[in-house]
Amino acid sequence: MNANISAEERLARIQLNAFLYLRADWLERLIEIFGSAQEILRQDAKTLSQEANLNPDTAAKLLQAAFSVNPQEEWDKTEKLGGHIYVPEDNEYPQSLRNCKEAPLAIYVLGKLPPDEHACVAVVGTRKITPYGRRVTRKLGEELASAGVTIISGLARGIDSEAHAACVRLKKPTVAVIGTGIGRCYPAENRALEKALLEHGGAVVSELPFNSPPNAFHFPRRNRIIAALSQPVVVVEGEVKSGALITAKLALEMGKDVLAVPGPIDSPQSGGPNSLIRQGAGVVTSVADILDYIPQQSRFGLDARFFEHTPQTPDKPQETLSERQQQVMQIIGTGSCSLDQVAEGLQADVPEVAGLLFELEVQGFLACENGLYSKSKF
Repeated sequence: MNANISAEERLARIQLNAFLYLRADWLERLIEIFGSAQEILRQDAKTLSQEANLNPDTAAKLLQAAFSVNPQEEWDKTEKLGGHIYVPEDNEYPQSLRNCKEAPLAIYVLGKLPPDEHACVAVVGTRKITPYGRRVTRKLGEELASAGVTIISGLARGIDSEAHAACVRLKKPTVAVIGTGIGRCYPAENRALEKALLEHGGAVVSELPFNSPPNAFHFPRRNRIIAALSQPVVVVEGEVKSGALITAKLALEMGKDVLAVPGPIDSPQSGGPNSLIRQGAGVVTSVADILDYIPQQSRFGLDARFFEHTPQTPDKPQETLSERQQQVMQIIGTGSCSLDQVAEGLQADVPEVAGLLFELEVQGFLACENGLYSKSKF
């Protein structure tokens, strides 16, 4: 905590932060005009409106919202849960969030946030998750966590929950940026997941007052925090007008890289990612595609093995081959052989082997280049 911020000023910031209908950068501007948050709260609505060029109704509502919150109670309740409330001047306040155009005036944090230079990737998407989206999120989440990356998401149903759960299964940290106060868990079925991510070194973050409910407009606001804390942002599934695409838009405005997982063209939930790809987003077909976008200064300590790009074509089921064809595949193995070498290994005549090789080539198991046969990569 920054000792240069008095306890009174910190509490006044918490009060101002309760007014959710004014951009955070406007609140910062008000502090500049009046010199402190405490001074703002000493004004009446008329003076506030005149001095700050605010609509009179907005000025009145700002003060009403600020005085509806007891900042000491906010502090005490947060502390009782083992959490903290940070302002931008605090060392614990993330630098990436501080650099955001609309940095929250205060953030409530349970658990431990990753260091500023740590590799963090947002994995976001629809609540209406499909089996494909669940499978992909689980795979990417587990591999990112295993590589040493911290996943940032929103603890919502669907893609968000799968991303956090992937980390929890491996007992790796993950950060949930929520659209309620930290005194609530939404959706309620994620209470166990929230508890587990905190037990494994993760964090829960909110800019909202302690007991704030899950109002619809809270979630687009929290998406800017997800984007700010991450580099890059990965969209797995979501309709063209989904909240995940709001996160992607905010990330682009911040100069962040946006990646998308391509999906079936007839799936509405892949409409968003496919649209992003058409507009130039990076394509994700493996965890290495994501890791390539992590800044160099954040790669220290990551597992280099996960940066390797491996062919994504699944192995063809060799059990469908005849016994003789399988013997040919075993002889060729991972190298390359000529027709004569295969015939020698198989102890068969050339016409029979030529027929076997032709069948395997037609079925896509083998490729022939310059008279040498090897396993097909396609």
